[in-house]
Amino acid sequence: MPKQRGFTLIELMIVVAIIGILATIALPSYQDYLRRGRIAEGLSALSETKVKMEQWFQDHRTYATGGIGTYPCGAGLPALKSFTLSCPTADANNLTITATGKSEANLSGFSYSINQAGVRSSATPWGSSTSCWVDKKGAC
Repeated sequence: MPKQRGFTLIELMIVVAIIGILATIALPSYQDYLRRGRIAEGLSALSETKVKMEQWFQDHRTYATGGIGTYPCGAGLPALKSFTLSCPTADANNLTITATGKSEANLSGFSYSINQAGVRSSATPWGSSTSCWVDKKGAC
């Protein structure tokens, strides 16, 4: 009887099933990893903008801008791939800077903010906090 070479159909199906199981485990973890990397971009931009706003306050004794589009809470906000920065509150003594996740970056539902006192807050599908930035599942 000649010796057979190759794989049986059962062996190939077992390999395909194992690859499928590994993919269903690995893909969500990879997507979560990408999401956390994009979140870091937004949090970094929030921190940098806060520092610039404090410098503005030191020079002008107000967080408010001198006119529409005046630096820093007008046209001076950086354009980000994954987040949109805004200053919903910027008057003489109060400041809030908000980063809202973009849906095309798979970050819809993610919102982070910081105020003039440095108080951080977040609203994410992973949880919300009024005292810190939730940047991964189970954080804070």
